[in-house]
Amino acid sequence: MLNLNRLLLIVGGLAGAFAVAYATGVRQGLLTLLGIGFGAVLQFARFGFTTGWRDFIETRNPQGIWGQMLLLSLAAVLTLPLIATSGGELVGAVAPLTISLILGAFLFGAAMQLADGCGSGTLYKAGAGAPLSFAVLPTFMIGSFVGASHQPAWIALGGLPAIDLLQFGWPTAVAITVAGCGLVALWVGRAAKNAQPAFAAQSVGAAAVNSGSGWARRWWLGALLLAGLYLLHMLIAGQPWGIVYGVGVWGAKIASALGWSPVGDPFWGVAPHATRLAEPLLADITSVTNIGLIYGAIAASRWNGTPNIRMPSNRRLIAACIAGLVMGYASRMAFGCNVGAYLGGIASASVHGWVWFALAFAGSILGVRLRTRLAN
Repeated sequence: MLNLNRLLLIVGGLAGAFAVAYATGVRQGLLTLLGIGFGAVLQFARFGFTTGWRDFIETRNPQGIWGQMLLLSLAAVLTLPLIATSGGELVGAVAPLTISLILGAFLFGAAMQLADGCGSGTLYKAGAGAPLSFAVLPTFMIGSFVGASHQPAWIALGGLPAIDLLQFGWPTAVAITVAGCGLVALWVGRAAKNAQPAFAAQSVGAAAVNSGSGWARRWWLGALLLAGLYLLHMLIAGQPWGIVYGVGVWGAKIASALGWSPVGDPFWGVAPHATRLAEPLLADITSVTNIGLIYGAIAASRWNGTPNIRMPSNRRLIAACIAGLVMGYASRMAFGCNVGAYLGGIASASVHGWVWFALAFAGSILGVRLRTRLAN
């Protein structure tokens, strides 16, 4: 029965990708397959951006952040030379250093800890059947839709122009990016060693016990697989992997079906976003990747049978739904989430990715404290 279930999951994924390819083209079908790969890896490896940060904040366990720095470094090494030599066919995630970036990243970092997942985390955990993430997804969608409408006004508050390190040549951009990731990895490693005895024992002890049983390997293996998928996404889509835009498109399409008109909207009413709303949902790059991601998480979570799902308290659910609304809105202020702004920005050698990381991490410190209070 288990082998039959696995076969059905594989056939279902392939059939879905083929259906998308038949309806909207080979590229969209391939992106659906990549999305399934992203979801399966995130779920199997439990590669959570939110969890990695929380582990370090609470117990000074550096494993998650080390894995993320490996992913960022590999993604930059694999894609920056291609972007620089593509003649404009491949583009990176480059954004200005605005006031909205600073405020939005901080709010996003705090909210994602209360929601127990960032953009990708919400999608793959919802696919895995986590009630908390399933409840967060609709409010995250609303927040992303509304936040996009307000994004031009937030950007108008001002800031600094985008700083793209590729202007110095791709070897320099790669060297600076990898060095930055190395410094972060070194810093969290030292912080783990210098932590208070109770935290250090818990963190180092867990790493030591699990290093041979797969706990640490999940971060390294997840980073390697995600970097490979990220490269394929760049080659097929011509742009970095993203999450938030597609979720916002879903919200905008639902709003349109309920009678809302994008005409005159400063974001959804202008190209290319107005075109996205006029086209079928499956024609949107980020949407098909997100849909595939959810299915990949469904398949991975049910690969060994029905998962054990626990229902959180009503208080926790309400707080998470509010956090999802804030997270969706803030992601538009900050030009993306942990995937689009953090991974995509840093791997594209855009300084805004590092600014996003610093502010979102600071927000996560607050979010972890609020999460602890809610749990008590």
